[in-house]
Amino acid sequence: MKTQDYTTTITVHATAQEAFKGINNVTKWWTENLEGRSQKLNDEFTVRFGEVHVSTQKLVEVIPDKKVVWLVTYSHLNFIEEKDEWTGTKISFEIFEKDKTTQIRFTHLGLAPEGECFDACSNAWSQYVQQSLASLINTGKGHPTPKEEKTAAAQN
Repeated sequence: MKTQDYTTTITVHATAQEAFKGINNVTKWWTENLEGRSQKLNDEFTVRFGEVHVSTQKLVEVIPDKKVVWLVTYSHLNFIEEKDEWTGTKISFEIFEKDKTTQIRFTHLGLAPEGECFDACSNAWSQYVQQSLASLINTGKGHPTPKEEKTAAAQN
C-alpha cells in the first residue's frame, strides 16, 4: 500500500510571483519564532513552538514562482514518542496559475496517517496553510504563531 502523504491545496487571488513571495516569508504565516533564512536555495532556518516543537528546514529546491521544497534536517517533537519523526521528511509548495487565480499544493512528504504525529500535525498544517498562508497572500496579513517573549527567569 502506498503511503498517503499529507497534502492540501489552496486557491489565492494573486499571481504566482506573489504566492511564491508569501510562501518564502515564513515569519508572516507560520511562526515568528524563526532563526536563519528562508529565501533562496540552501538557506536554512529553525522554527520553535515553545518546548513542544523545534525543527530545522533547508531549502533544497527553489524554482521561482513555481515550487519550493524544504528538507527537514532536524526535528524534536515533544508530544510524541518518536521525537524526530519529521527528520528526513520534505515539505513542498507547488504553484500553478489558473484562470486569474493561483493554486498552491502543499505536501508534507513523509507525514502520513501511520505516523504518530499525523493527526496533530496535519491539523496544524491545515490551519497554517488554508488560513494563515492564504490570508497572507490574499490580504497581506497572515496569522503566524507570535514571537515568544523571554520569561523573567530566562533573562536573568
